[in-house]
Amino acid sequence: MPTNIALQGIKTVHTLVWIFFVLCIFAIPVMSWRGDDGLAALFVGIVAIEVAILALNQWHCPMTPLAARFTESRAPNFDIYLPSWLARYNKQIFGSIYAAGAVFAFAMWLFRVTDVGRVVH
Repeated sequence: MPTNIALQGIKTVHTLVWIFFVLCIFAIPVMSWRGDDGLAALFVGIVAIEVAILALNQWHCPMTPLAARFTESRAPNFDIYLPSWLARYNKQIFGSIYAAGAVFAFAMWLFRVTDVGRVVH
């Protein structure tokens, strides 16, 4: 397989996986707002597994070393189809959104199960 085709394939798969996790991250507060705590928890768990995998790989995606075999570039986006600035700050941006969404989901769940929001007449 030619080098550029292999790299393009890795970047494509990496980008699709990234999109999946970003959709999961954004789904957390949406599902929570809708009252679907089960789905919100599922998405929190899915992303938590991703975070664990990243942590076990020294905060690098396991696909990064695969892409590195096919290019000398080490630009922030050498292994994914994202703008360089987004690839560079990806973990900070989406990690913050994930943490905020998980806190929001927990707060909404707590609000519902404790009946704090009930209006007493």
